[in-house]
Amino acid sequence: MARVKGAMMTRKRRKKVLKLSRGYFGSRHRLFKTAKQAVYKSGRYAFIGRKQKKRNFRSLWITRISAGCKMNGMNYSTFMNGLKKAGITLNRKMLSEIAINDPGAFAALVEKAKAAL
Repeated sequence: MARVKGAMMTRKRRKKVLKLSRGYFGSRHRLFKTAKQAVYKSGRYAFIGRKQKKRNFRSLWITRISAGCKMNGMNYSTFMNGLKKAGITLNRKMLSEIAINDPGAFAALVEKAKAAL
């Protein structure tokens, strides 16, 4: 049986890593070994970043809702409790959009939350 050498697959694998490391500084985009480490590390950061993005947006929405509540004489936690008791099920993303774009509607929501308490 003929001997199979791995040059083709090795080159393909290395080219893939070097393509992913395009734009990195110095030897991190030139040399395979350092490029491989840099790509691995950046992949870890990207994975972690996708989780942190969700947390950051949720905290941003809560901050916006809290600011809208303060303008209407209420704090965030009692507002959310009042909405739950009133049977209004809006997520925080939509509540923050309402607080920014339609303060009148948000004030009405605050009044309904106060009434339910």
